[in-house]
Amino acid sequence: MDTAILILLCVAAFGAGFVDAVVGGGGLVQTPAALILLPGLPVAAIMGSLKIPSFSGTMFAAAQYLRQVRMNWKLLLIMMALAVPSAFAGSLLLTVVHNDFMKPLLLVVLSVLVVYTYARKNFGLHRDKSHSAAQQVAYAVLISVVIGFYDGFIGPGTGSFFVVAFIALLGFDFLQASANAKMVNLATNFGSICLFISKGKVIWAIALPMALCNAAGGFIGAKVAIARGNAFIRVFFLVVIVGTLARFAYDVVTHR
Repeated sequence: MDTAILILLCVAAFGAGFVDAVVGGGGLVQTPAALILLPGLPVAAIMGSLKIPSFSGTMFAAAQYLRQVRMNWKLLLIMMALAVPSAFAGSLLLTVVHNDFMKPLLLVVLSVLVVYTYARKNFGLHRDKSHSAAQQVAYAVLISVVIGFYDGFIGPGTGSFFVVAFIALLGFDFLQASANAKMVNLATNFGSICLFISKGKVIWAIALPMALCNAAGGFIGAKVAIARGNAFIRVFFLVVIVGTLARFAYDVVTHR
């Protein structure tokens, strides 16, 4: 592989790791870059290879959050256990069915989400939902299964969707939501990696250098998010959601 291309991929991986650590959505940086720079490779091989840096960046970001944010481990372990097979199933479906039919629907969902988050200034501030333990578990199962499957089947914006779900359904603030999202996203990435490795879709010469750079971006991004707090994360969240919206709009228009 051309050294210049690998360097550009590593720069994109660093940026993706930073963005993903703050509020999710690193795939918006990393995935388009890889698809543009590696036009001769099968899409499945590119997507499989990108799961390795995504996992490493999420892992380093999660380690930073764990030092600073209290976690409900009982809830998290349930979610992580369910997210692995859900993402595996989504990735398996992706190998036999194209996901373009979902993108117009996601355009509508993301548009509503941008307007709602911008209009509700208190969105992402902690609110006690007064859920019973059973209700918390029910919401945790719903979040991990639905978004875990989405991550395996479609991918971009998964971290952001986890953040929204934690805020809207469980009453977390942005910092808590980002921390918990990292842990569950770690599980979804692992599920997809298991599928892509079993199918021989990972190109390690690309995946490993990008993984190092994504990890560095994740480490720094998490530190910045923790230091700057909810106000910074909210603004970053809006930027990433708008970026996700633009990405899906482009996909819908260009695939007509």
